[in-house]
Amino acid sequence: MKYLENSFQTVEYDALLNLKTRALLIDLDRNDFFSQFRSVTDPRSGKRVALKKMPNVFQNLASSKRVFREIRILSSFQHDNILGCLDILQPSNPHLYQEIYVITELMQSDLHKIIVSPQALTTDHVKLFLYQMLRGLKYLHSSNIVHRDLKPGNMLVNSNCILKICDFGLARTWDVQDQSQMTHEVVTQYYRAPELLMGARRYSSAVDMWSIGCVFAELLGRRILFQAQGPLDQLNMIIELLGTPKISEMKYACDGARCHILKSVPRSSNLVQLYSLSPQATHEAVDLLVQLLTFDPDKRISVEDALGHRFVVEGRMRYHSCMCACCYTCRDGTTRVHASNLEPVHPDPFDLKWEKDLSRCSMYDLRDKIYKFIADRPSLYNVPLCINPHSAAYKSFAKWVRET
Repeated sequence: MKYLENSFQTVEYDALLNLKTRALLIDLDRNDFFSQFRSVTDPRSGKRVALKKMPNVFQNLASSKRVFREIRILSSFQHDNILGCLDILQPSNPHLYQEIYVITELMQSDLHKIIVSPQALTTDHVKLFLYQMLRGLKYLHSSNIVHRDLKPGNMLVNSNCILKICDFGLARTWDVQDQSQMTHEVVTQYYRAPELLMGARRYSSAVDMWSIGCVFAELLGRRILFQAQGPLDQLNMIIELLGTPKISEMKYACDGARCHILKSVPRSSNLVQLYSLSPQATHEAVDLLVQLLTFDPDKRISVEDALGHRFVVEGRMRYHSCMCACCYTCRDGTTRVHASNLEPVHPDPFDLKWEKDLSRCSMYDLRDKIYKFIADRPSLYNVPLCINPHSAAYKSFAKWVRET
């Protein structure tokens, strides 16, 4: 498979990080690819990593809980297709800190940049990317986590076509037994499932599967599938493609949304339109796409079943033939030994009790809990990192901090 081209520009930018008693240079040039990320060199390992800034942590109670949830999720995940947290910089003052800096693996691009670029995307690329999305999502869902903001920009990609899901700022734990209400103001509009557009207060991991379907369609057609001006237009575009849903398929909708659809002129499905996305929209591709873009979340395909779909088979074979970290090639250079479980799950579901305890925390409690969590979390290194304000490049670094 042809490697993807590097889509980044470089920025000359460096800073110093302190390692307790001594300061070592950390290079902040190259790959200025996100407003809240900078490419750096970890002085402890010499490896290139990404420094992510989480700003305005204590702007309000909701943002504080969201950030705490995100760093806990990042710290608990170890999976090839999920962006991992390598370290978190310890805030210098436990009472005054306002932002958090997380060190993650360094990626080179994302699916959004690739989709809108002139970079050629073959059917092999699409199958490989889709397989990795589903593989990472299976691990995520097995830990009782719903991402709630899957979109091309949150799928990071390297030039060797390795894909990692990132940005867990809207993620939260989910349990089928939990009847507490959930916000429907999640997921970027273009990738938002119909139950969310219809005001559902209880929903499941099926919202992520809808988003995967939208990303899949975008990979095929190189354009956003449902690009509307507002949520109501978004819902109407979905109905134009899928047809008017039955009453039984709107059981999670609020009364207002249900009445709006019932009063509208009934529409028939127009799923044949999916074949016009691109020549790559084969019968197998459209069959999977239809199962992902199912109006009723209870009938929408699960991540496990999607991984078993025949369209994904070639992506799995290619990924595990030479790209994955779970399989290995023998010394003879020809024999490939495959892992017993090619799509692993999280060993322990995310602690739901912790999520409930979080709802009772004050801002003061959260500041203290976050600081303690960062201090106590296991690290690969005994020497922690922190930003050195005496660095020659600190002025440029501070400008980046202010602008983000």
